[in-house]
Formats: sequence, C-alpha cells, structure tokens
Amino acid sequence: MSRIRVLIVDDSALVRQLLTEILSSDKELEVVGTASDPYVARDKIKELRPDVLTLDVEMPKMDGITFLGNLMRLRPMPVVMVSTLTEDGADVTLRALELGAIDFVAKPKIDLANTLHEYTDVIVSKVKTASSANVHALEAIVEKKKVVPKLSADAVLVKENLPHYTTTDKIIALGASTGGTEAIKDILLKLPVDSPGVVITQHIPGNFSATFAKRMNSICKMVVCEAIDGQQILKGHVYIAPGDQHLLVDRRGTKYICRLNDGPSVNRHKPSVDVLFRSVAQCAGHNAVGVILTGMGDDGASGLLEMHEAGSQTIAQDEKSSVIWGMPGQAVKIGAVEHVVPLKKISQKIMALIQKDE
Repeated sequence: MSRIRVLIVDDSALVRQLLTEILSSDKELEVVGTASDPYVARDKIKELRPDVLTLDVEMPKMDGITFLGNLMRLRPMPVVMVSTLTEDGADVTLRALELGAIDFVAKPKIDLANTLHEYTDVIVSKVKTASSANVHALEAIVEKKKVVPKLSADAVLVKENLPHYTTTDKIIALGASTGGTEAIKDILLKLPVDSPGVVITQHIPGNFSATFAKRMNSICKMVVCEAIDGQQILKGHVYIAPGDQHLLVDRRGTKYICRLNDGPSVNRHKPSVDVLFRSVAQCAGHNAVGVILTGMGDDGASGLLEMHEAGSQTIAQDEKSSVIWGMPGQAVKIGAVEHVVPLKKISQKIMALIQKDE
C-alpha cells in the first residue's frame, strides 16, 4: 500500500524540521517536501502532488488563511492547520475550517523544540484522518481526540426503559464530529425560526464551542447559544454542548431542560454524542428527531439506536456528502437509522418528519 504523501508549509525552519521528524516516524506517512511560504508551496503542490498539506496561519508574503481560500477554490485537497494562533484564535481557526481545512493542531507556546514531539500521536492521527476525508463535501472539522479508555454512555447516564411521554413538544438532537461544524451550519441556516428546540453535541475543544455558538447565532434565524446547566429548551433556540462537558436533556414537568455533566469521556469524547442521544431517548422518545452527521469513529451510533427503539425518528447524513462516513455509517450498520439523507436535504427532512407527526 502506498504511503500518504505530506507537504509541510511553515515559515519556521525549526517547525519544518520537527514536523518532518514526527510525520516520518510513521511508516504510513511520507514527507515529500517542505515550503517556507505559500508561493513556494504553490509550486511544490504542482510538482509533488501531495495527499495532505500541513499549513501554518502566520507566514510571510501571504497569510495561511488567504492561501487556504485560494487553494480550496482552485485545487481542493486535505489540509491540517498547524499553528500557535489556532489555540487562542478560535475565530481564525473556525474561519480556516469554513474554508475547507480538515482539522487543526496547536503548536506549543513555549519550548517548541522539546515539546512539539509530545504531540506526535495527535499530529499523525489527524494527518491520516485528513487523507481519507471527502474535501468536496463540505469545509470544516474540529475534532480533538484524546487517548483514553473507550467508555459507553453508561459511564454518564444509565440506560432506563421508560414509557413514552404524552407531551407533544418536539425536540431535535444533532451529533457530529469530523466535518461537523459546516454540516451543522448548513442545517441550522435552513431551519425555520419557529423550529422545535435543537440540542447539539459537536466534538470540539472547550475554548472553541462558545465562539462556534456565537458564529452560528450571528448568521441563523434561530437563537444559538452555548448550553447552560438548567436552561429551558425553547422553540426557535439552539443549544450547543460546551467543548469540555457532556450535554444531556432532562425533564422538568412538561418542559425540556439542558443538563451539563463533567463525567468521564465516552467513546474518547467529552462531550459525547451517545450521552446526548441516550438522554433524549429517555426523556423525549417519539417526540424527538435524532440526526447523526459526518464524523470519525462511532460515537452516537448506539445512542441513536436507543432513540430509534424509543420511537424517535432517526436520520443519518449520507456517505457522499460526509467528510468522514464513520459515525453515520456505523449507525446505519447497526440498524439505528430510518432515513439516509444528503446534507443539503436534512433540514427539510427534519421538518417534514416533525410536521407529519403533529
């Protein structure tokens, strides 16, 4: 099997050297070249035809964001951002993801020469994931994996067999990972202002979720916010899980409310889609619509199955429109999905299912 060809673009000779050492340490990767600025990178892309590009944000002659925009317009390819700016500059990073970057890695702020190697597993994993992404489908990803034991949703929320509630209040639950920020944006932009309340778990670092919520709120008809513990879930509102806590849905009388949980990571993620979906299955049952979107791994598949078994309508994004068809593909495989739908038609399908059930 041929190795994944990587081109490193960074103005720092030290970073180029360190990244070359890190990526070359994996037998499945081959660093075919490096570039100190976007103009050199442009020529080397044509010459070397890499499979994946690692790209810095802050560079001479042309910044990485401008270069990325040109690249994704003229020659779309998998890109992983590697920059110190991506840690604090959530706006810059989200802009890169909107333009088509697959993922990002933040460089250490201090003692780069001695600490960047600590990120070896993360960098290698993200470059490999990027190599298999469908860059023509959409333009975003934020997924930060941690090497921790894989737990089920039982670690946070014990499965219960509860009767369906008689309330007619509807709720929409979305779960996503790799490529999910842009998929979520596409759906939210098309949902009507009087849509049932929407709860979302997207695999995203803690210092990005609030910025992501603000960005969505600025462009959507619905009110979008980062979820707060005890917050009532209202029509026309969207609640996004904080990037370092699980989001659950609970009942207070006839009302749905948000609950945040600081329990262990589930499926190596916190927040976990399985945790959200299980809570929705338990408290909303047939009054819910569950949607599993593009993402690496299988988080959310078993939770969506529980929603399906509780009477919820379930939707999976189709393979063609997914950046990575891991999570939705697994949900389809285990029989959790009733409707497999292209991204551009998911919001329409959600509303059709809700209106049909009213």
